[in-house]
Amino acid sequence: MPGTLFLNASATFRVRFRAQARSTLPVVKPTPLTIPTPHPHWASLQADIEAHLKQAIPIKEPLEVFEPMHRLVFDAPRSTVPALCLAACELVGGQRDQAMDAAAALLLNLANAHAHEELGLREGSNIALLTGDGIVPFGFELLANGPGRGSPERVMRVIIEISRAVGSGGLIDSQHMKKTSEGENMKRVVERGEGGLHACAAACGAVVGGGSEEEIERLRRFGFHVGMMTGMAQRGFHNRDVEEHRNLALNELQFFKDTDLRMISTFLNFY
Repeated sequence: MPGTLFLNASATFRVRFRAQARSTLPVVKPTPLTIPTPHPHWASLQADIEAHLKQAIPIKEPLEVFEPMHRLVFDAPRSTVPALCLAACELVGGQRDQAMDAAAALLLNLANAHAHEELGLREGSNIALLTGDGIVPFGFELLANGPGRGSPERVMRVIIEISRAVGSGGLIDSQHMKKTSEGENMKRVVERGEGGLHACAAACGAVVGGGSEEEIERLRRFGFHVGMMTGMAQRGFHNRDVEEHRNLALNELQFFKDTDLRMISTFLNFY
């Protein structure tokens, strides 16, 4: 299934960078890839997000509302988007719980998108579609009222970031184009879809983690390239195109060379 990730719990991964001054970030030329097995830490990020949502969306009365909501959220295909939000938050010095509501809101929006893209094609799926529409505002409610919400300015910025990424200029546009596009236009599908979503997740994590504007934008670009790698690989783009985005993502991480990069660098392997 597209988007499904298989992890080897015994694997380890580390990226080392040649020391360079922050003021001079050279362009990294595409090089042949040697892809290690993804680090198991991704699984812990995903598990934390799901545990948070299980507490936020318990199965309770009225069952006809909460059972479908619970099922839709946890049956949707897994994506690296929410976990990247947590990893970006920690990279800029934030705590994981500061980004948990933002990551949960991203997961809920992705579950809704899955309902419209996949379940909407099936007969008798009106309840699933309505349930999907219902979980989107719940995600924003989590952001506004959650324990890790932080300053109102950061919360508002994250709400705007997510709204843009999943709206008519982002994921919805990607879903529409996907039905009719081919060839070069498929690159735009990936840019508006996986690229935009991963860029949003990384930027949101940096925002709630208290990152500087430069850190936020560096991580936004890193997330974009990670998403492009994922989307291009899934759609059969030439390997050199995937390699180019991987090297551009690595180039953005050089800015954080004095930070522990083991967690964030694992997202270079999910394609």
